[in-house]
Amino acid sequence: MFKSIIYFLLVFFVTISQAQNNDRIFKSTLYKNNSLEIILNDGSYNLKFYSNEIIETSFIPLGEVYSKKSHAVVLENQAVKTNFKETNDLIRFSSGDLDVRIQKKPFQINYSYQNKQIISENIGYILKDSLEVLNFVLDEKEVLYGGGARALGMNRRGHRLELYNKADYGYETQSKLMNFTMPIVLSSKRYMIHFDNAQIGWLDLDSKKNNSLNYETIGGRKTYQVIVGESWEELLNSYTKLTGKQPLPPRWVFGNFASRFGYHSEEETRNVVNQFREDKIPLDAIILDLYWFGKDIQGTMGNFEFLKDSFPTPKKMIADFKDLGVKTVLITEPFVLTTSKKWDDAVEKDILAKNKKGKPYVYDFYFGSTGLIDIFKEEGKNWFWEIYKKHTDWGIAGWWGDLGEPEVHPKDLLHAKGTADEVHNVYGHYWAKLVSDGYQKDFSEQRPFILMRAGYSGSQRFGMIPWSGDVNRTWGGLQSQMEIALQMGMQGMAYMHSDLGGFAGSYEDDELYVRWLQYGVFQPVFRPHAQEELASEPIFKKEKTKALAKKAIELRYQLLPYNYTMSFENNQKGIPLMRPLLFEEPNNEQLFTLSDTYLWGKDILVHPVVQKGQQKANVYFPSTNNWFDFYTDKKYTAGSEHIINLKNDKIPTFVRAGAFIPRIKTIQTTDDYSLINFDLHFYYDNEIKESKGQLYNDNGKTPKAYEKGAYELFHFKSDIKRKTIKISIKSEIGILNDRTSKNVHLIVHNISKVPTKVLVNGKASSFEYTDGLLKVKLTVTKQEKIKICL
Repeated sequence: MFKSIIYFLLVFFVTISQAQNNDRIFKSTLYKNNSLEIILNDGSYNLKFYSNEIIETSFIPLGEVYSKKSHAVVLENQAVKTNFKETNDLIRFSSGDLDVRIQKKPFQINYSYQNKQIISENIGYILKDSLEVLNFVLDEKEVLYGGGARALGMNRRGHRLELYNKADYGYETQSKLMNFTMPIVLSSKRYMIHFDNAQIGWLDLDSKKNNSLNYETIGGRKTYQVIVGESWEELLNSYTKLTGKQPLPPRWVFGNFASRFGYHSEEETRNVVNQFREDKIPLDAIILDLYWFGKDIQGTMGNFEFLKDSFPTPKKMIADFKDLGVKTVLITEPFVLTTSKKWDDAVEKDILAKNKKGKPYVYDFYFGSTGLIDIFKEEGKNWFWEIYKKHTDWGIAGWWGDLGEPEVHPKDLLHAKGTADEVHNVYGHYWAKLVSDGYQKDFSEQRPFILMRAGYSGSQRFGMIPWSGDVNRTWGGLQSQMEIALQMGMQGMAYMHSDLGGFAGSYEDDELYVRWLQYGVFQPVFRPHAQEELASEPIFKKEKTKALAKKAIELRYQLLPYNYTMSFENNQKGIPLMRPLLFEEPNNEQLFTLSDTYLWGKDILVHPVVQKGQQKANVYFPSTNNWFDFYTDKKYTAGSEHIINLKNDKIPTFVRAGAFIPRIKTIQTTDDYSLINFDLHFYYDNEIKESKGQLYNDNGKTPKAYEKGAYELFHFKSDIKRKTIKISIKSEIGILNDRTSKNVHLIVHNISKVPTKVLVNGKASSFEYTDGLLKVKLTVTKQEKIKICL
């Protein structure tokens, strides 16, 4: 302990000596109500703890008034116990293991956690040309993540990242600026800095290779939160407490979507749904792109009404699809063209963003001459919501918000809450809030589906489902998708996913299509989508390709119990669905930049195939457990690396030893989902003496079902002793749920010989044993105890 303190102090003072700002002069401190104010010659700092893992620091330059408005933070100030100590040279402000040390001369703020330095301000606040800058010093080796959605490689250190949401059409392996930027930096040292300011700017992640981190902005708050955790899971739990947890989506969101750009008519749309049914390929939703309101791509945006010539009976179509278990989703954009049916009404109702003369700002972009809905004013919000409300009353089950960066956003355009550049990065954020708030007010018993490609820190709390934009339909496009989804999950946006098969271009490659869909089984949303030159739906593929796609979709449905439980864990703890391997081995530097293998939830290891004609794959198996092949049960030792022979009908997939994986038989729609009968796979390994698992269930529709007590939660536990396997299954129900018996087919993997006996609640039970698989049929009401004697 003494040595570690000496080491920390040495690092601390070395850092201080390297990072001095003699121009900043300390004047005084005020410690009051567990917050700390520090007065300098150039302004003041306010520091406050939200918890033992989160501290917020704000700098207010001389002449500025502190703005309390945060677009991201929703956590209320807690009664946090803090410690304060001041000497002639040093101020110490701490809570739990999170420690802030402020040297008075030269002025320096340093953050540490568990006696280890994590980050420190270097020069601190400076003015540089037209930008205000917060400057920090990094250590030489730490790997940096964050900045929103980019395709740069997992380590984003060395890049200067623009903070301006912007589409990148047809990107592949490299994209420095995309639709969803966020002012977030994470470190391999397991801390996060969230710069709590929406105005546009830059994140400079040591681009000059001088161990510096710069947050640069055109204006606004100079506020940031430092967040820490003993594990990555704890870190993300704290961040999502700060900015809000993602609500559980409707269960149908975990099914298969039919989507393309786009379906031109009701007849075509009905034919697509019917073909899925005829081919017995599961389907849960169909998405209508912009042809639902116009025959042409250009000139019709902003109509917001079904085109009667093309969709003569939309209400009946929606209802008919609903009877088949298929939900209808509509696209909307925030633009109202001057040629649209709603233009005059939009002008009359004063719902559009303005020019300097107070008139609707009109400008040209690809789709036509347009105005932009001002979602920052009440008139704009109310007008837009009435469109959503009308069609939700018709039975529309979800909404796709496109072009929400906004795609074209002139700098001199004025919103009710600021200039275009001041609010650009939160436009999508507040658009999602508009829809979310509307559902809470008018459809309080319905979970919304909000698909959007642009947002901000904390957008997850509105239920936003982001996608990775207009990725190219190439192998290069596929190769960047794991990185993008993993990075966004680390920044709270756990449902980041891609247009399966790729969107942009007309490159047709059935191998690419199948491999992308096989990856899609293990990404948050299974939604093939493409430009209309090529079909995105498996029903239009060659028979061999269709069969492979169907197999992937069927596996997606079989894993619904596992996937929905994973979503519940995200809702409760902020843990992403897709997780980088550094979550497993946080101190293994070899994994800090790895994205080609990842964890799907806690217990499934996935290695997508992203090269054309690839025959073999090199897979690393985390050292925390042994692993079993999902399809063959072949065992792989913890910490080993193996060359895997590839098959055309699957991608390398493995299960953690000791894991419980709940599955169901294939269904055609999630409307048929039930746990009255389900399979429970247990992956036995005599090296794993204890393990736990769970299975969450509710009706898939009710918002906050768990909090309301309308749920059922199964707890699984294994206990291995010598030649005995003990498994318990316990059912926990909420106050609004009735307990019903479940028929559970327990399947124990990797049993090397026929058991001498199997006991269920102390009584001998029949069982089947074949090729290493032990199968026991159970009826679970409250609790069942199974004992397997080998």
